[in-house]
Amino acid sequence: MNATTIGLAVGLALGFAMAFGGFGAFAVVLVFAALGLLVGRWLDGELDVAGLMRSAQDRSRR
Repeated sequence: MNATTIGLAVGLALGFAMAFGGFGAFAVVLVFAALGLLVGRWLDGELDVAGLMRSAQDRSRR
């Protein structure tokens, strides 16, 4: 699957959640979509968790 197909699927899921479940369901689906994206990128090796943690720590020190 390419990024366009995945984006379409996520958009459809969010649209259905908003249409049939209201804002609460939309927010829950959005959070789980973001978590799924992060886990998928980590499993593909495209996300450097250690780098993100260092970046967050550097920002908190400022």
